[in-house]
Amino acid sequence: MRCLRLVRVFLHLLRGLLISTLLFPFYSRTRRRQEIRKWSAALMHILGVQVHVHDAPVRARPLMLVSNHVSWLDIFALNSAIPMRFVAKSEIRRWPFIGWLSAKTGTLFIERGRRSDTARVNRLIAEAMLEGDVVAVFPEGTTSDGTQILRFHSSLMQPALIADAVVQPVALRFTHGDGSLCTEAAFDGDKTLWQSLLQISALRKIAVQLHFLPLLSGDVPHRRALADAAHAAIASRLSR
Repeated sequence: MRCLRLVRVFLHLLRGLLISTLLFPFYSRTRRRQEIRKWSAALMHILGVQVHVHDAPVRARPLMLVSNHVSWLDIFALNSAIPMRFVAKSEIRRWPFIGWLSAKTGTLFIERGRRSDTARVNRLIAEAMLEGDVVAVFPEGTTSDGTQILRFHSSLMQPALIADAVVQPVALRFTHGDGSLCTEAAFDGDKTLWQSLLQISALRKIAVQLHFLPLLSGDVPHRRALADAAHAAIASRLSR
């Protein structure tokens, strides 16, 4: 099962690279979003990951989604529900296949070691939302094993204030078939991408629960308060 999945993943990544390189330049923005959603849903199916969406992302625009971060699978699970753009650390751009694909599908990369780069990325996030794209951020800045939520950094919340965007928290959890927490899906510690893929592909079935939570109040005064409110909403949902 693992070998078959790995072969199918490789072929699916190759297909994604060809589509994004050869066809995306001729697609409308709407068509590109549709392709991203279909491709992400297919990847989840190949890996045996069942995506369960609870409630739904709001239709209001501009929109920022704020989620906890567990795995590299998070991006594709969320994209299978609603196509969006992500903010990711610059190291991902150098990952084989996935880095190139992420760049082609609109991921915004940030140099975490350069504080000055935050202003550049924040400007791009605000512009993307004002142009109609949904942007998702992971304010923890890193992944956890899913048993806890790390403190949210507030810097990436600034574009929501700049663009006067609606902010919707998303609580994300990976589970086994019996409902217990699936820590094997986490991309934490010293795991390489290849080690993580081997571990995930060996599991018969994984479920990812995506809880789209109520919008945050529009009168949040500053980014720190916005980050704390998003953290509290997600933590409350995952504690149930």
